[in-house]
Amino acid sequence: MIEINAIRLTGGENHEHIAFLQWRNTQTESTGQSTRQAIVEWLEESKANQAVVAHQGKWVYVGVVSPQSDLKYLRTYADGTWTDNLLSLPRF
Repeated sequence: MIEINAIRLTGGENHEHIAFLQWRNTQTESTGQSTRQAIVEWLEESKANQAVVAHQGKWVYVGVVSPQSDLKYLRTYADGTWTDNLLSLPRF
């Protein structure tokens, strides 16, 4: 599982404009940066691959949103609702 802790936006301020994400592997403590596309592919590769954002002391899961087949982006999902936790993260 990775914890996403910062984002970089390109060309706008919405979820589909997240271009890069900084993350920390919660098991190995390794850190890195990846493109949105790389995280989307990693999440879709296996249900065992999970990404989260820390929010008020608990994990909020990150999911892939694909309103159009050619555009996939990331968004948090909490309590049965798509939320904006990723957009609340620090920028790098």
